[in-house]
Amino acid sequence: MDLNSILSKLETNNEEEIKRLLHQYNVERLCQGLLTVLGRQVGSCCQSTCLETLRILSRDKRVLGPVGTREGMLVLAGLARLQSGEEGGDSLQEDAQTEEEERVVVEALKCLCNVVFNSVAAQQVGADVQLARGLCARLHAARAGCHEVGLFSLRLLFLLSALRPDVRGGLQRELHAVGLLTEVLERTLDLRWVGPYEVAHPGLQALPIPAEDNERAMEALKALFNLTLSDTSDEGGDHQLRLVTAIMRHLLMLKTQTEDKTEEAHSHAINLLSNLPVSCLDVLIDLPVQGGQEEYSGKNMDAVQVLLDFMEKRIDKGANYKEGLTPVLSLLTEGSRYHREIRRYIKTQVLPPLKEVKVRPEIGSTVRNKLVRLMTHVDMGVKQSAAEFLFVLCKESVDHLLKYTGYGNAAGLLVARGLLAGGRGETLYSDDEDSDTEEYKSAKPFINPITGHVEEPMPNPIEDMTEEQKEYEAQKLVNMFDKLSRQQLIRPMGVRRDGTLAPLEEALRQPTADSSDSD
Repeated sequence: MDLNSILSKLETNNEEEIKRLLHQYNVERLCQGLLTVLGRQVGSCCQSTCLETLRILSRDKRVLGPVGTREGMLVLAGLARLQSGEEGGDSLQEDAQTEEEERVVVEALKCLCNVVFNSVAAQQVGADVQLARGLCARLHAARAGCHEVGLFSLRLLFLLSALRPDVRGGLQRELHAVGLLTEVLERTLDLRWVGPYEVAHPGLQALPIPAEDNERAMEALKALFNLTLSDTSDEGGDHQLRLVTAIMRHLLMLKTQTEDKTEEAHSHAINLLSNLPVSCLDVLIDLPVQGGQEEYSGKNMDAVQVLLDFMEKRIDKGANYKEGLTPVLSLLTEGSRYHREIRRYIKTQVLPPLKEVKVRPEIGSTVRNKLVRLMTHVDMGVKQSAAEFLFVLCKESVDHLLKYTGYGNAAGLLVARGLLAGGRGETLYSDDEDSDTEEYKSAKPFINPITGHVEEPMPNPIEDMTEEQKEYEAQKLVNMFDKLSRQQLIRPMGVRRDGTLAPLEEALRQPTADSSDSD
């Protein structure tokens, strides 16, 4: 902050503004002073103390001016033992370090993470001096025995790839970071390959992933998520992404130290799988069957079952559906749409042959009941995701969907897809047909198509009325609707012949125009 600018503003009578300006000036001067000390040849103990102070200050976006400059960033990069791209390409300063020197590297990386996260200017400088290149060189070197150096190197790579699309592109094309992060995961999880896309099964007695290894793996997954947001197709790209899919399958079968950490790991794996081409998802099931599931063409459905269990847990939590539930619903939907065996397996778990027809589809504790309830959720993204998932399990057949959900629950999807008049979606599915249970066949004529269940007989309210009374009540109802319509409180709608909604008068005119030549 410029001193002359502050002096001119001190002439105001606003005490709070004067206090804020002086506080900001003091802190910025402190940041500048710390950088000056760090730029000199001082001992490691003094460096780490200065960096700890700077790390705390760097959480405040308002005081990052001196740190977000090229000079400030280069000082921090040097202390982190990262050489920028302009200083010699892929060089890396990784000599033998004492514990105190290692502490300096960690604190410098933490400062860089804070500054890059909070300062747009620092993000630009980080891109200009090619910090990502130095980070990739460090990850290639893979120094063993220093967890925090690896952790915060990965976190800084994640931040740069998230905040700077140009850095993300360079990481993909020039630095081949997808392959690099795949190798990091292999080392961190101690993987052993037993096939082209098959990792050795962890086994029932496998120990949980150690906490530190799990932390580094999560940062690598987050960075990989950023790098796979856009098209990653290149020579050998499909092979690389199938390797990633195989590692994600392995991760889904692993446990960590706590249940919450396991769920977090599975969540990151699901987010990453959602970015990959759907053609890669066959890697999830192309393994030897453990325990016999020959009805699914010998495919192994263990990972798919983990995804289903994860989905149900997220539904049961009852909160944060947008971020916590929709990714796994989207993944299961696309997997079911393009992989017949996955769809068939999931349908047996979610939509088994219908037997209970006396209870509304949204009432109960089965997975079907829970998903049907989500079809009328207030969040549009959540309701669409749940409805689309069930629709795909029904092979995009309106009749099959209504059988399991009822017309009332499915109306939103049908309106959006223009299928109110029935029919199917555009995806082609196999010809195998559903087999109805005897209970469903016998109850089908009595099922209310709106609610999707057999209702108890209700007394007829007009049974004891005379014809004159019936006519009076009917006319009163017509008048009420007419009044509400004229006041524009409601707007009567009808269904066009193509299955889309339209104002009632328009929907009624269309068949007349189409059949004007008929008798």
